[in-house]
Amino acid sequence: MDWEEMYRKGEIFWDKGAPSPPMREYLGRHPLRGRALVPGCGHGHEVALAVEFGLDALGLDIAPTGVAEARALYPKIAERFVVGNLFDPPQAMRGAFDIVLEHTCMSALPPALRGDYRRGIDRVLKPGGLLIGVWFINPNLGPGEEGPPFRLGVEDLTALFADGYEIVADYVPEVGFESRVGRERVRGMRRLGG
Repeated sequence: MDWEEMYRKGEIFWDKGAPSPPMREYLGRHPLRGRALVPGCGHGHEVALAVEFGLDALGLDIAPTGVAEARALYPKIAERFVVGNLFDPPQAMRGAFDIVLEHTCMSALPPALRGDYRRGIDRVLKPGGLLIGVWFINPNLGPGEEGPPFRLGVEDLTALFADGYEIVADYVPEVGFESRVGRERVRGMRRLGG
């Protein structure tokens, strides 16, 4: 998938123009502090949300056009959007974050890249840090549709982070974008060690 090309063409069907309602609800109920990374931040809605809730947040995206558009949408926090690859994050980001906020990044990746995603999270998240995700468990694909978004069963999510993480929150949110209600899962995991 050529994410830069999709941004250039304006084919960003995943962008709902606002932060994830389940992420807003989670941050409202669970005050968090520290440095946070939003991988695959796109237009930066979750970065702005994290800053609103007092986090020192940074957004990372592989698409320069997506980052430029995030900076234009959120000029007061423009410096918080960085072009880069989660699979090979800049040295300054390695082991630098207390929290990773996940929304739509992993569901955009083909299943074959999920191990790379996990390794990327391990590279940026401090031991003892939190991975808080609004995971798109059931994208409701039609017959023959593969994605993105790609299917991510709860058992797949559990298996991906079984070694080295403990689940600290896990539920199906009652809020969400209209087309996603009942199809997402909030799961928070703490990286063991540290």
